[in-house]
Amino acid sequence: MPTPRFISPDTIRKDFSKAMSDMYREEVPLYGALLELVAETNARVLASDPDLAQQLQHTGEIQRLDMERHGAIRLGSAYELATISRLFAVMGMHPVGYYDLTPAGVPVHSTAFRAVHESALQTSPFRVFTSLLRLELIENLELRAFAESALAKRSIFTPRALALIEQAEADGGLNASDAQAFIQQALETFRWHHTATVSAAQYQQLSDQHRLIADVVAFKGPHINHLTPRTLDIDRVQADMPGKGITPKAVIEGPPRRQCPILLRQTSFKALDEAIAFTDARGSHSARFGEIEQRGVALTPKGRALYDQLLNAARDELGAFPNEANAQRYTELMAQHFQAFPDNHRAMREQGLAYFRYRVTDKGRAAEKDAPQSLDALIEAGYVDIEPLVYEDFLPVSAAGIFQSNLGDAAQSHYAANANQAEFEQALGRQTLDELQLYADTQQRSIDACLQVLRT
Repeated sequence: MPTPRFISPDTIRKDFSKAMSDMYREEVPLYGALLELVAETNARVLASDPDLAQQLQHTGEIQRLDMERHGAIRLGSAYELATISRLFAVMGMHPVGYYDLTPAGVPVHSTAFRAVHESALQTSPFRVFTSLLRLELIENLELRAFAESALAKRSIFTPRALALIEQAEADGGLNASDAQAFIQQALETFRWHHTATVSAAQYQQLSDQHRLIADVVAFKGPHINHLTPRTLDIDRVQADMPGKGITPKAVIEGPPRRQCPILLRQTSFKALDEAIAFTDARGSHSARFGEIEQRGVALTPKGRALYDQLLNAARDELGAFPNEANAQRYTELMAQHFQAFPDNHRAMREQGLAYFRYRVTDKGRAAEKDAPQSLDALIEAGYVDIEPLVYEDFLPVSAAGIFQSNLGDAAQSHYAANANQAEFEQALGRQTLDELQLYADTQQRSIDACLQVLRT
């Protein structure tokens, strides 16, 4: 626990996410229009669905709905990854999960930095999907050497940010003034730069290998490439985006529309084409966009296996990368295949497909001490209720789909499945955390709390 003179890492994270959002809204005005659309949509959904509003009230989700943000950055070296891990640690964010995106043609592997305990997530759920470029996948050895050299010359952290990270590590935290200084200095790592560090020809060489490689290597820093508000109805936002002058991608990534949402659904507007000054010429680059997410219940290993099975079956039947031309067919196939996944929370719990938060009801609190002993019996008697445990992480196929749509469909390359978690963790300087275990722990803590109330 932080001492009283230190600001809580959760508070620093909350303030940082607000500062990041404000900066990005200034840099990408269309993102501001997206935030307004999402806020309008969420208000309409809550007004029309009192049961959902009550559920969100019980879980505390209503309080954090408008602060729900995630962003994404792409790093170029082991040093950058290890240092960003230390920077995020000051904000109480830890690397959760390992994602290999090479099977989808994206030469990176990734983790998500986020808070891990439910109380910390309640204060601020901000998370950053952080990818490390796989330089070894650059086939042209001369180009690979150039990329390594370009990345070695840059420093993406300000000297003051590095000093404050070291101070926080040595002292165990930051006071109020140092925390504010840290936020401002950390923002510089994520800021957009209109100048590139390479020539136009070098940029083109990097881009020809893969547009993401150019995005990582050609600039002074990793610039946040998107931020993401949370919506309660992603289909409505998708449909309403053109009316706000926003062009959405063709396909919503993730599971199909359901009565009881599962995991994560994502969509975005197309990355902006922005003017860039290369070292010898003027040109343009596209990387930054706005994304929207709709989060559902976290799935158990059994639930994830079923999800992956149904997703793969739909994609195999489609026989192509989902795009504008086949979007309708893909939507139909997903809906068809996912009929095999129960669409109510009771069935999901009974079949061990999803994680839930358990809470004692008013009836349970008024009960005598001879209440049923088993959890199932307590639920059946109405003494304990279940609420879906929100999925806080990402889906590799969905992340790759977002990447590809904003790099251009022509950017899709073919890499063999090339997971290397050990190499990633070596670069990171620590092991990534198992997200499924985190959900299981949260669920168990809620069960223990219920039993404690009912047996005392």
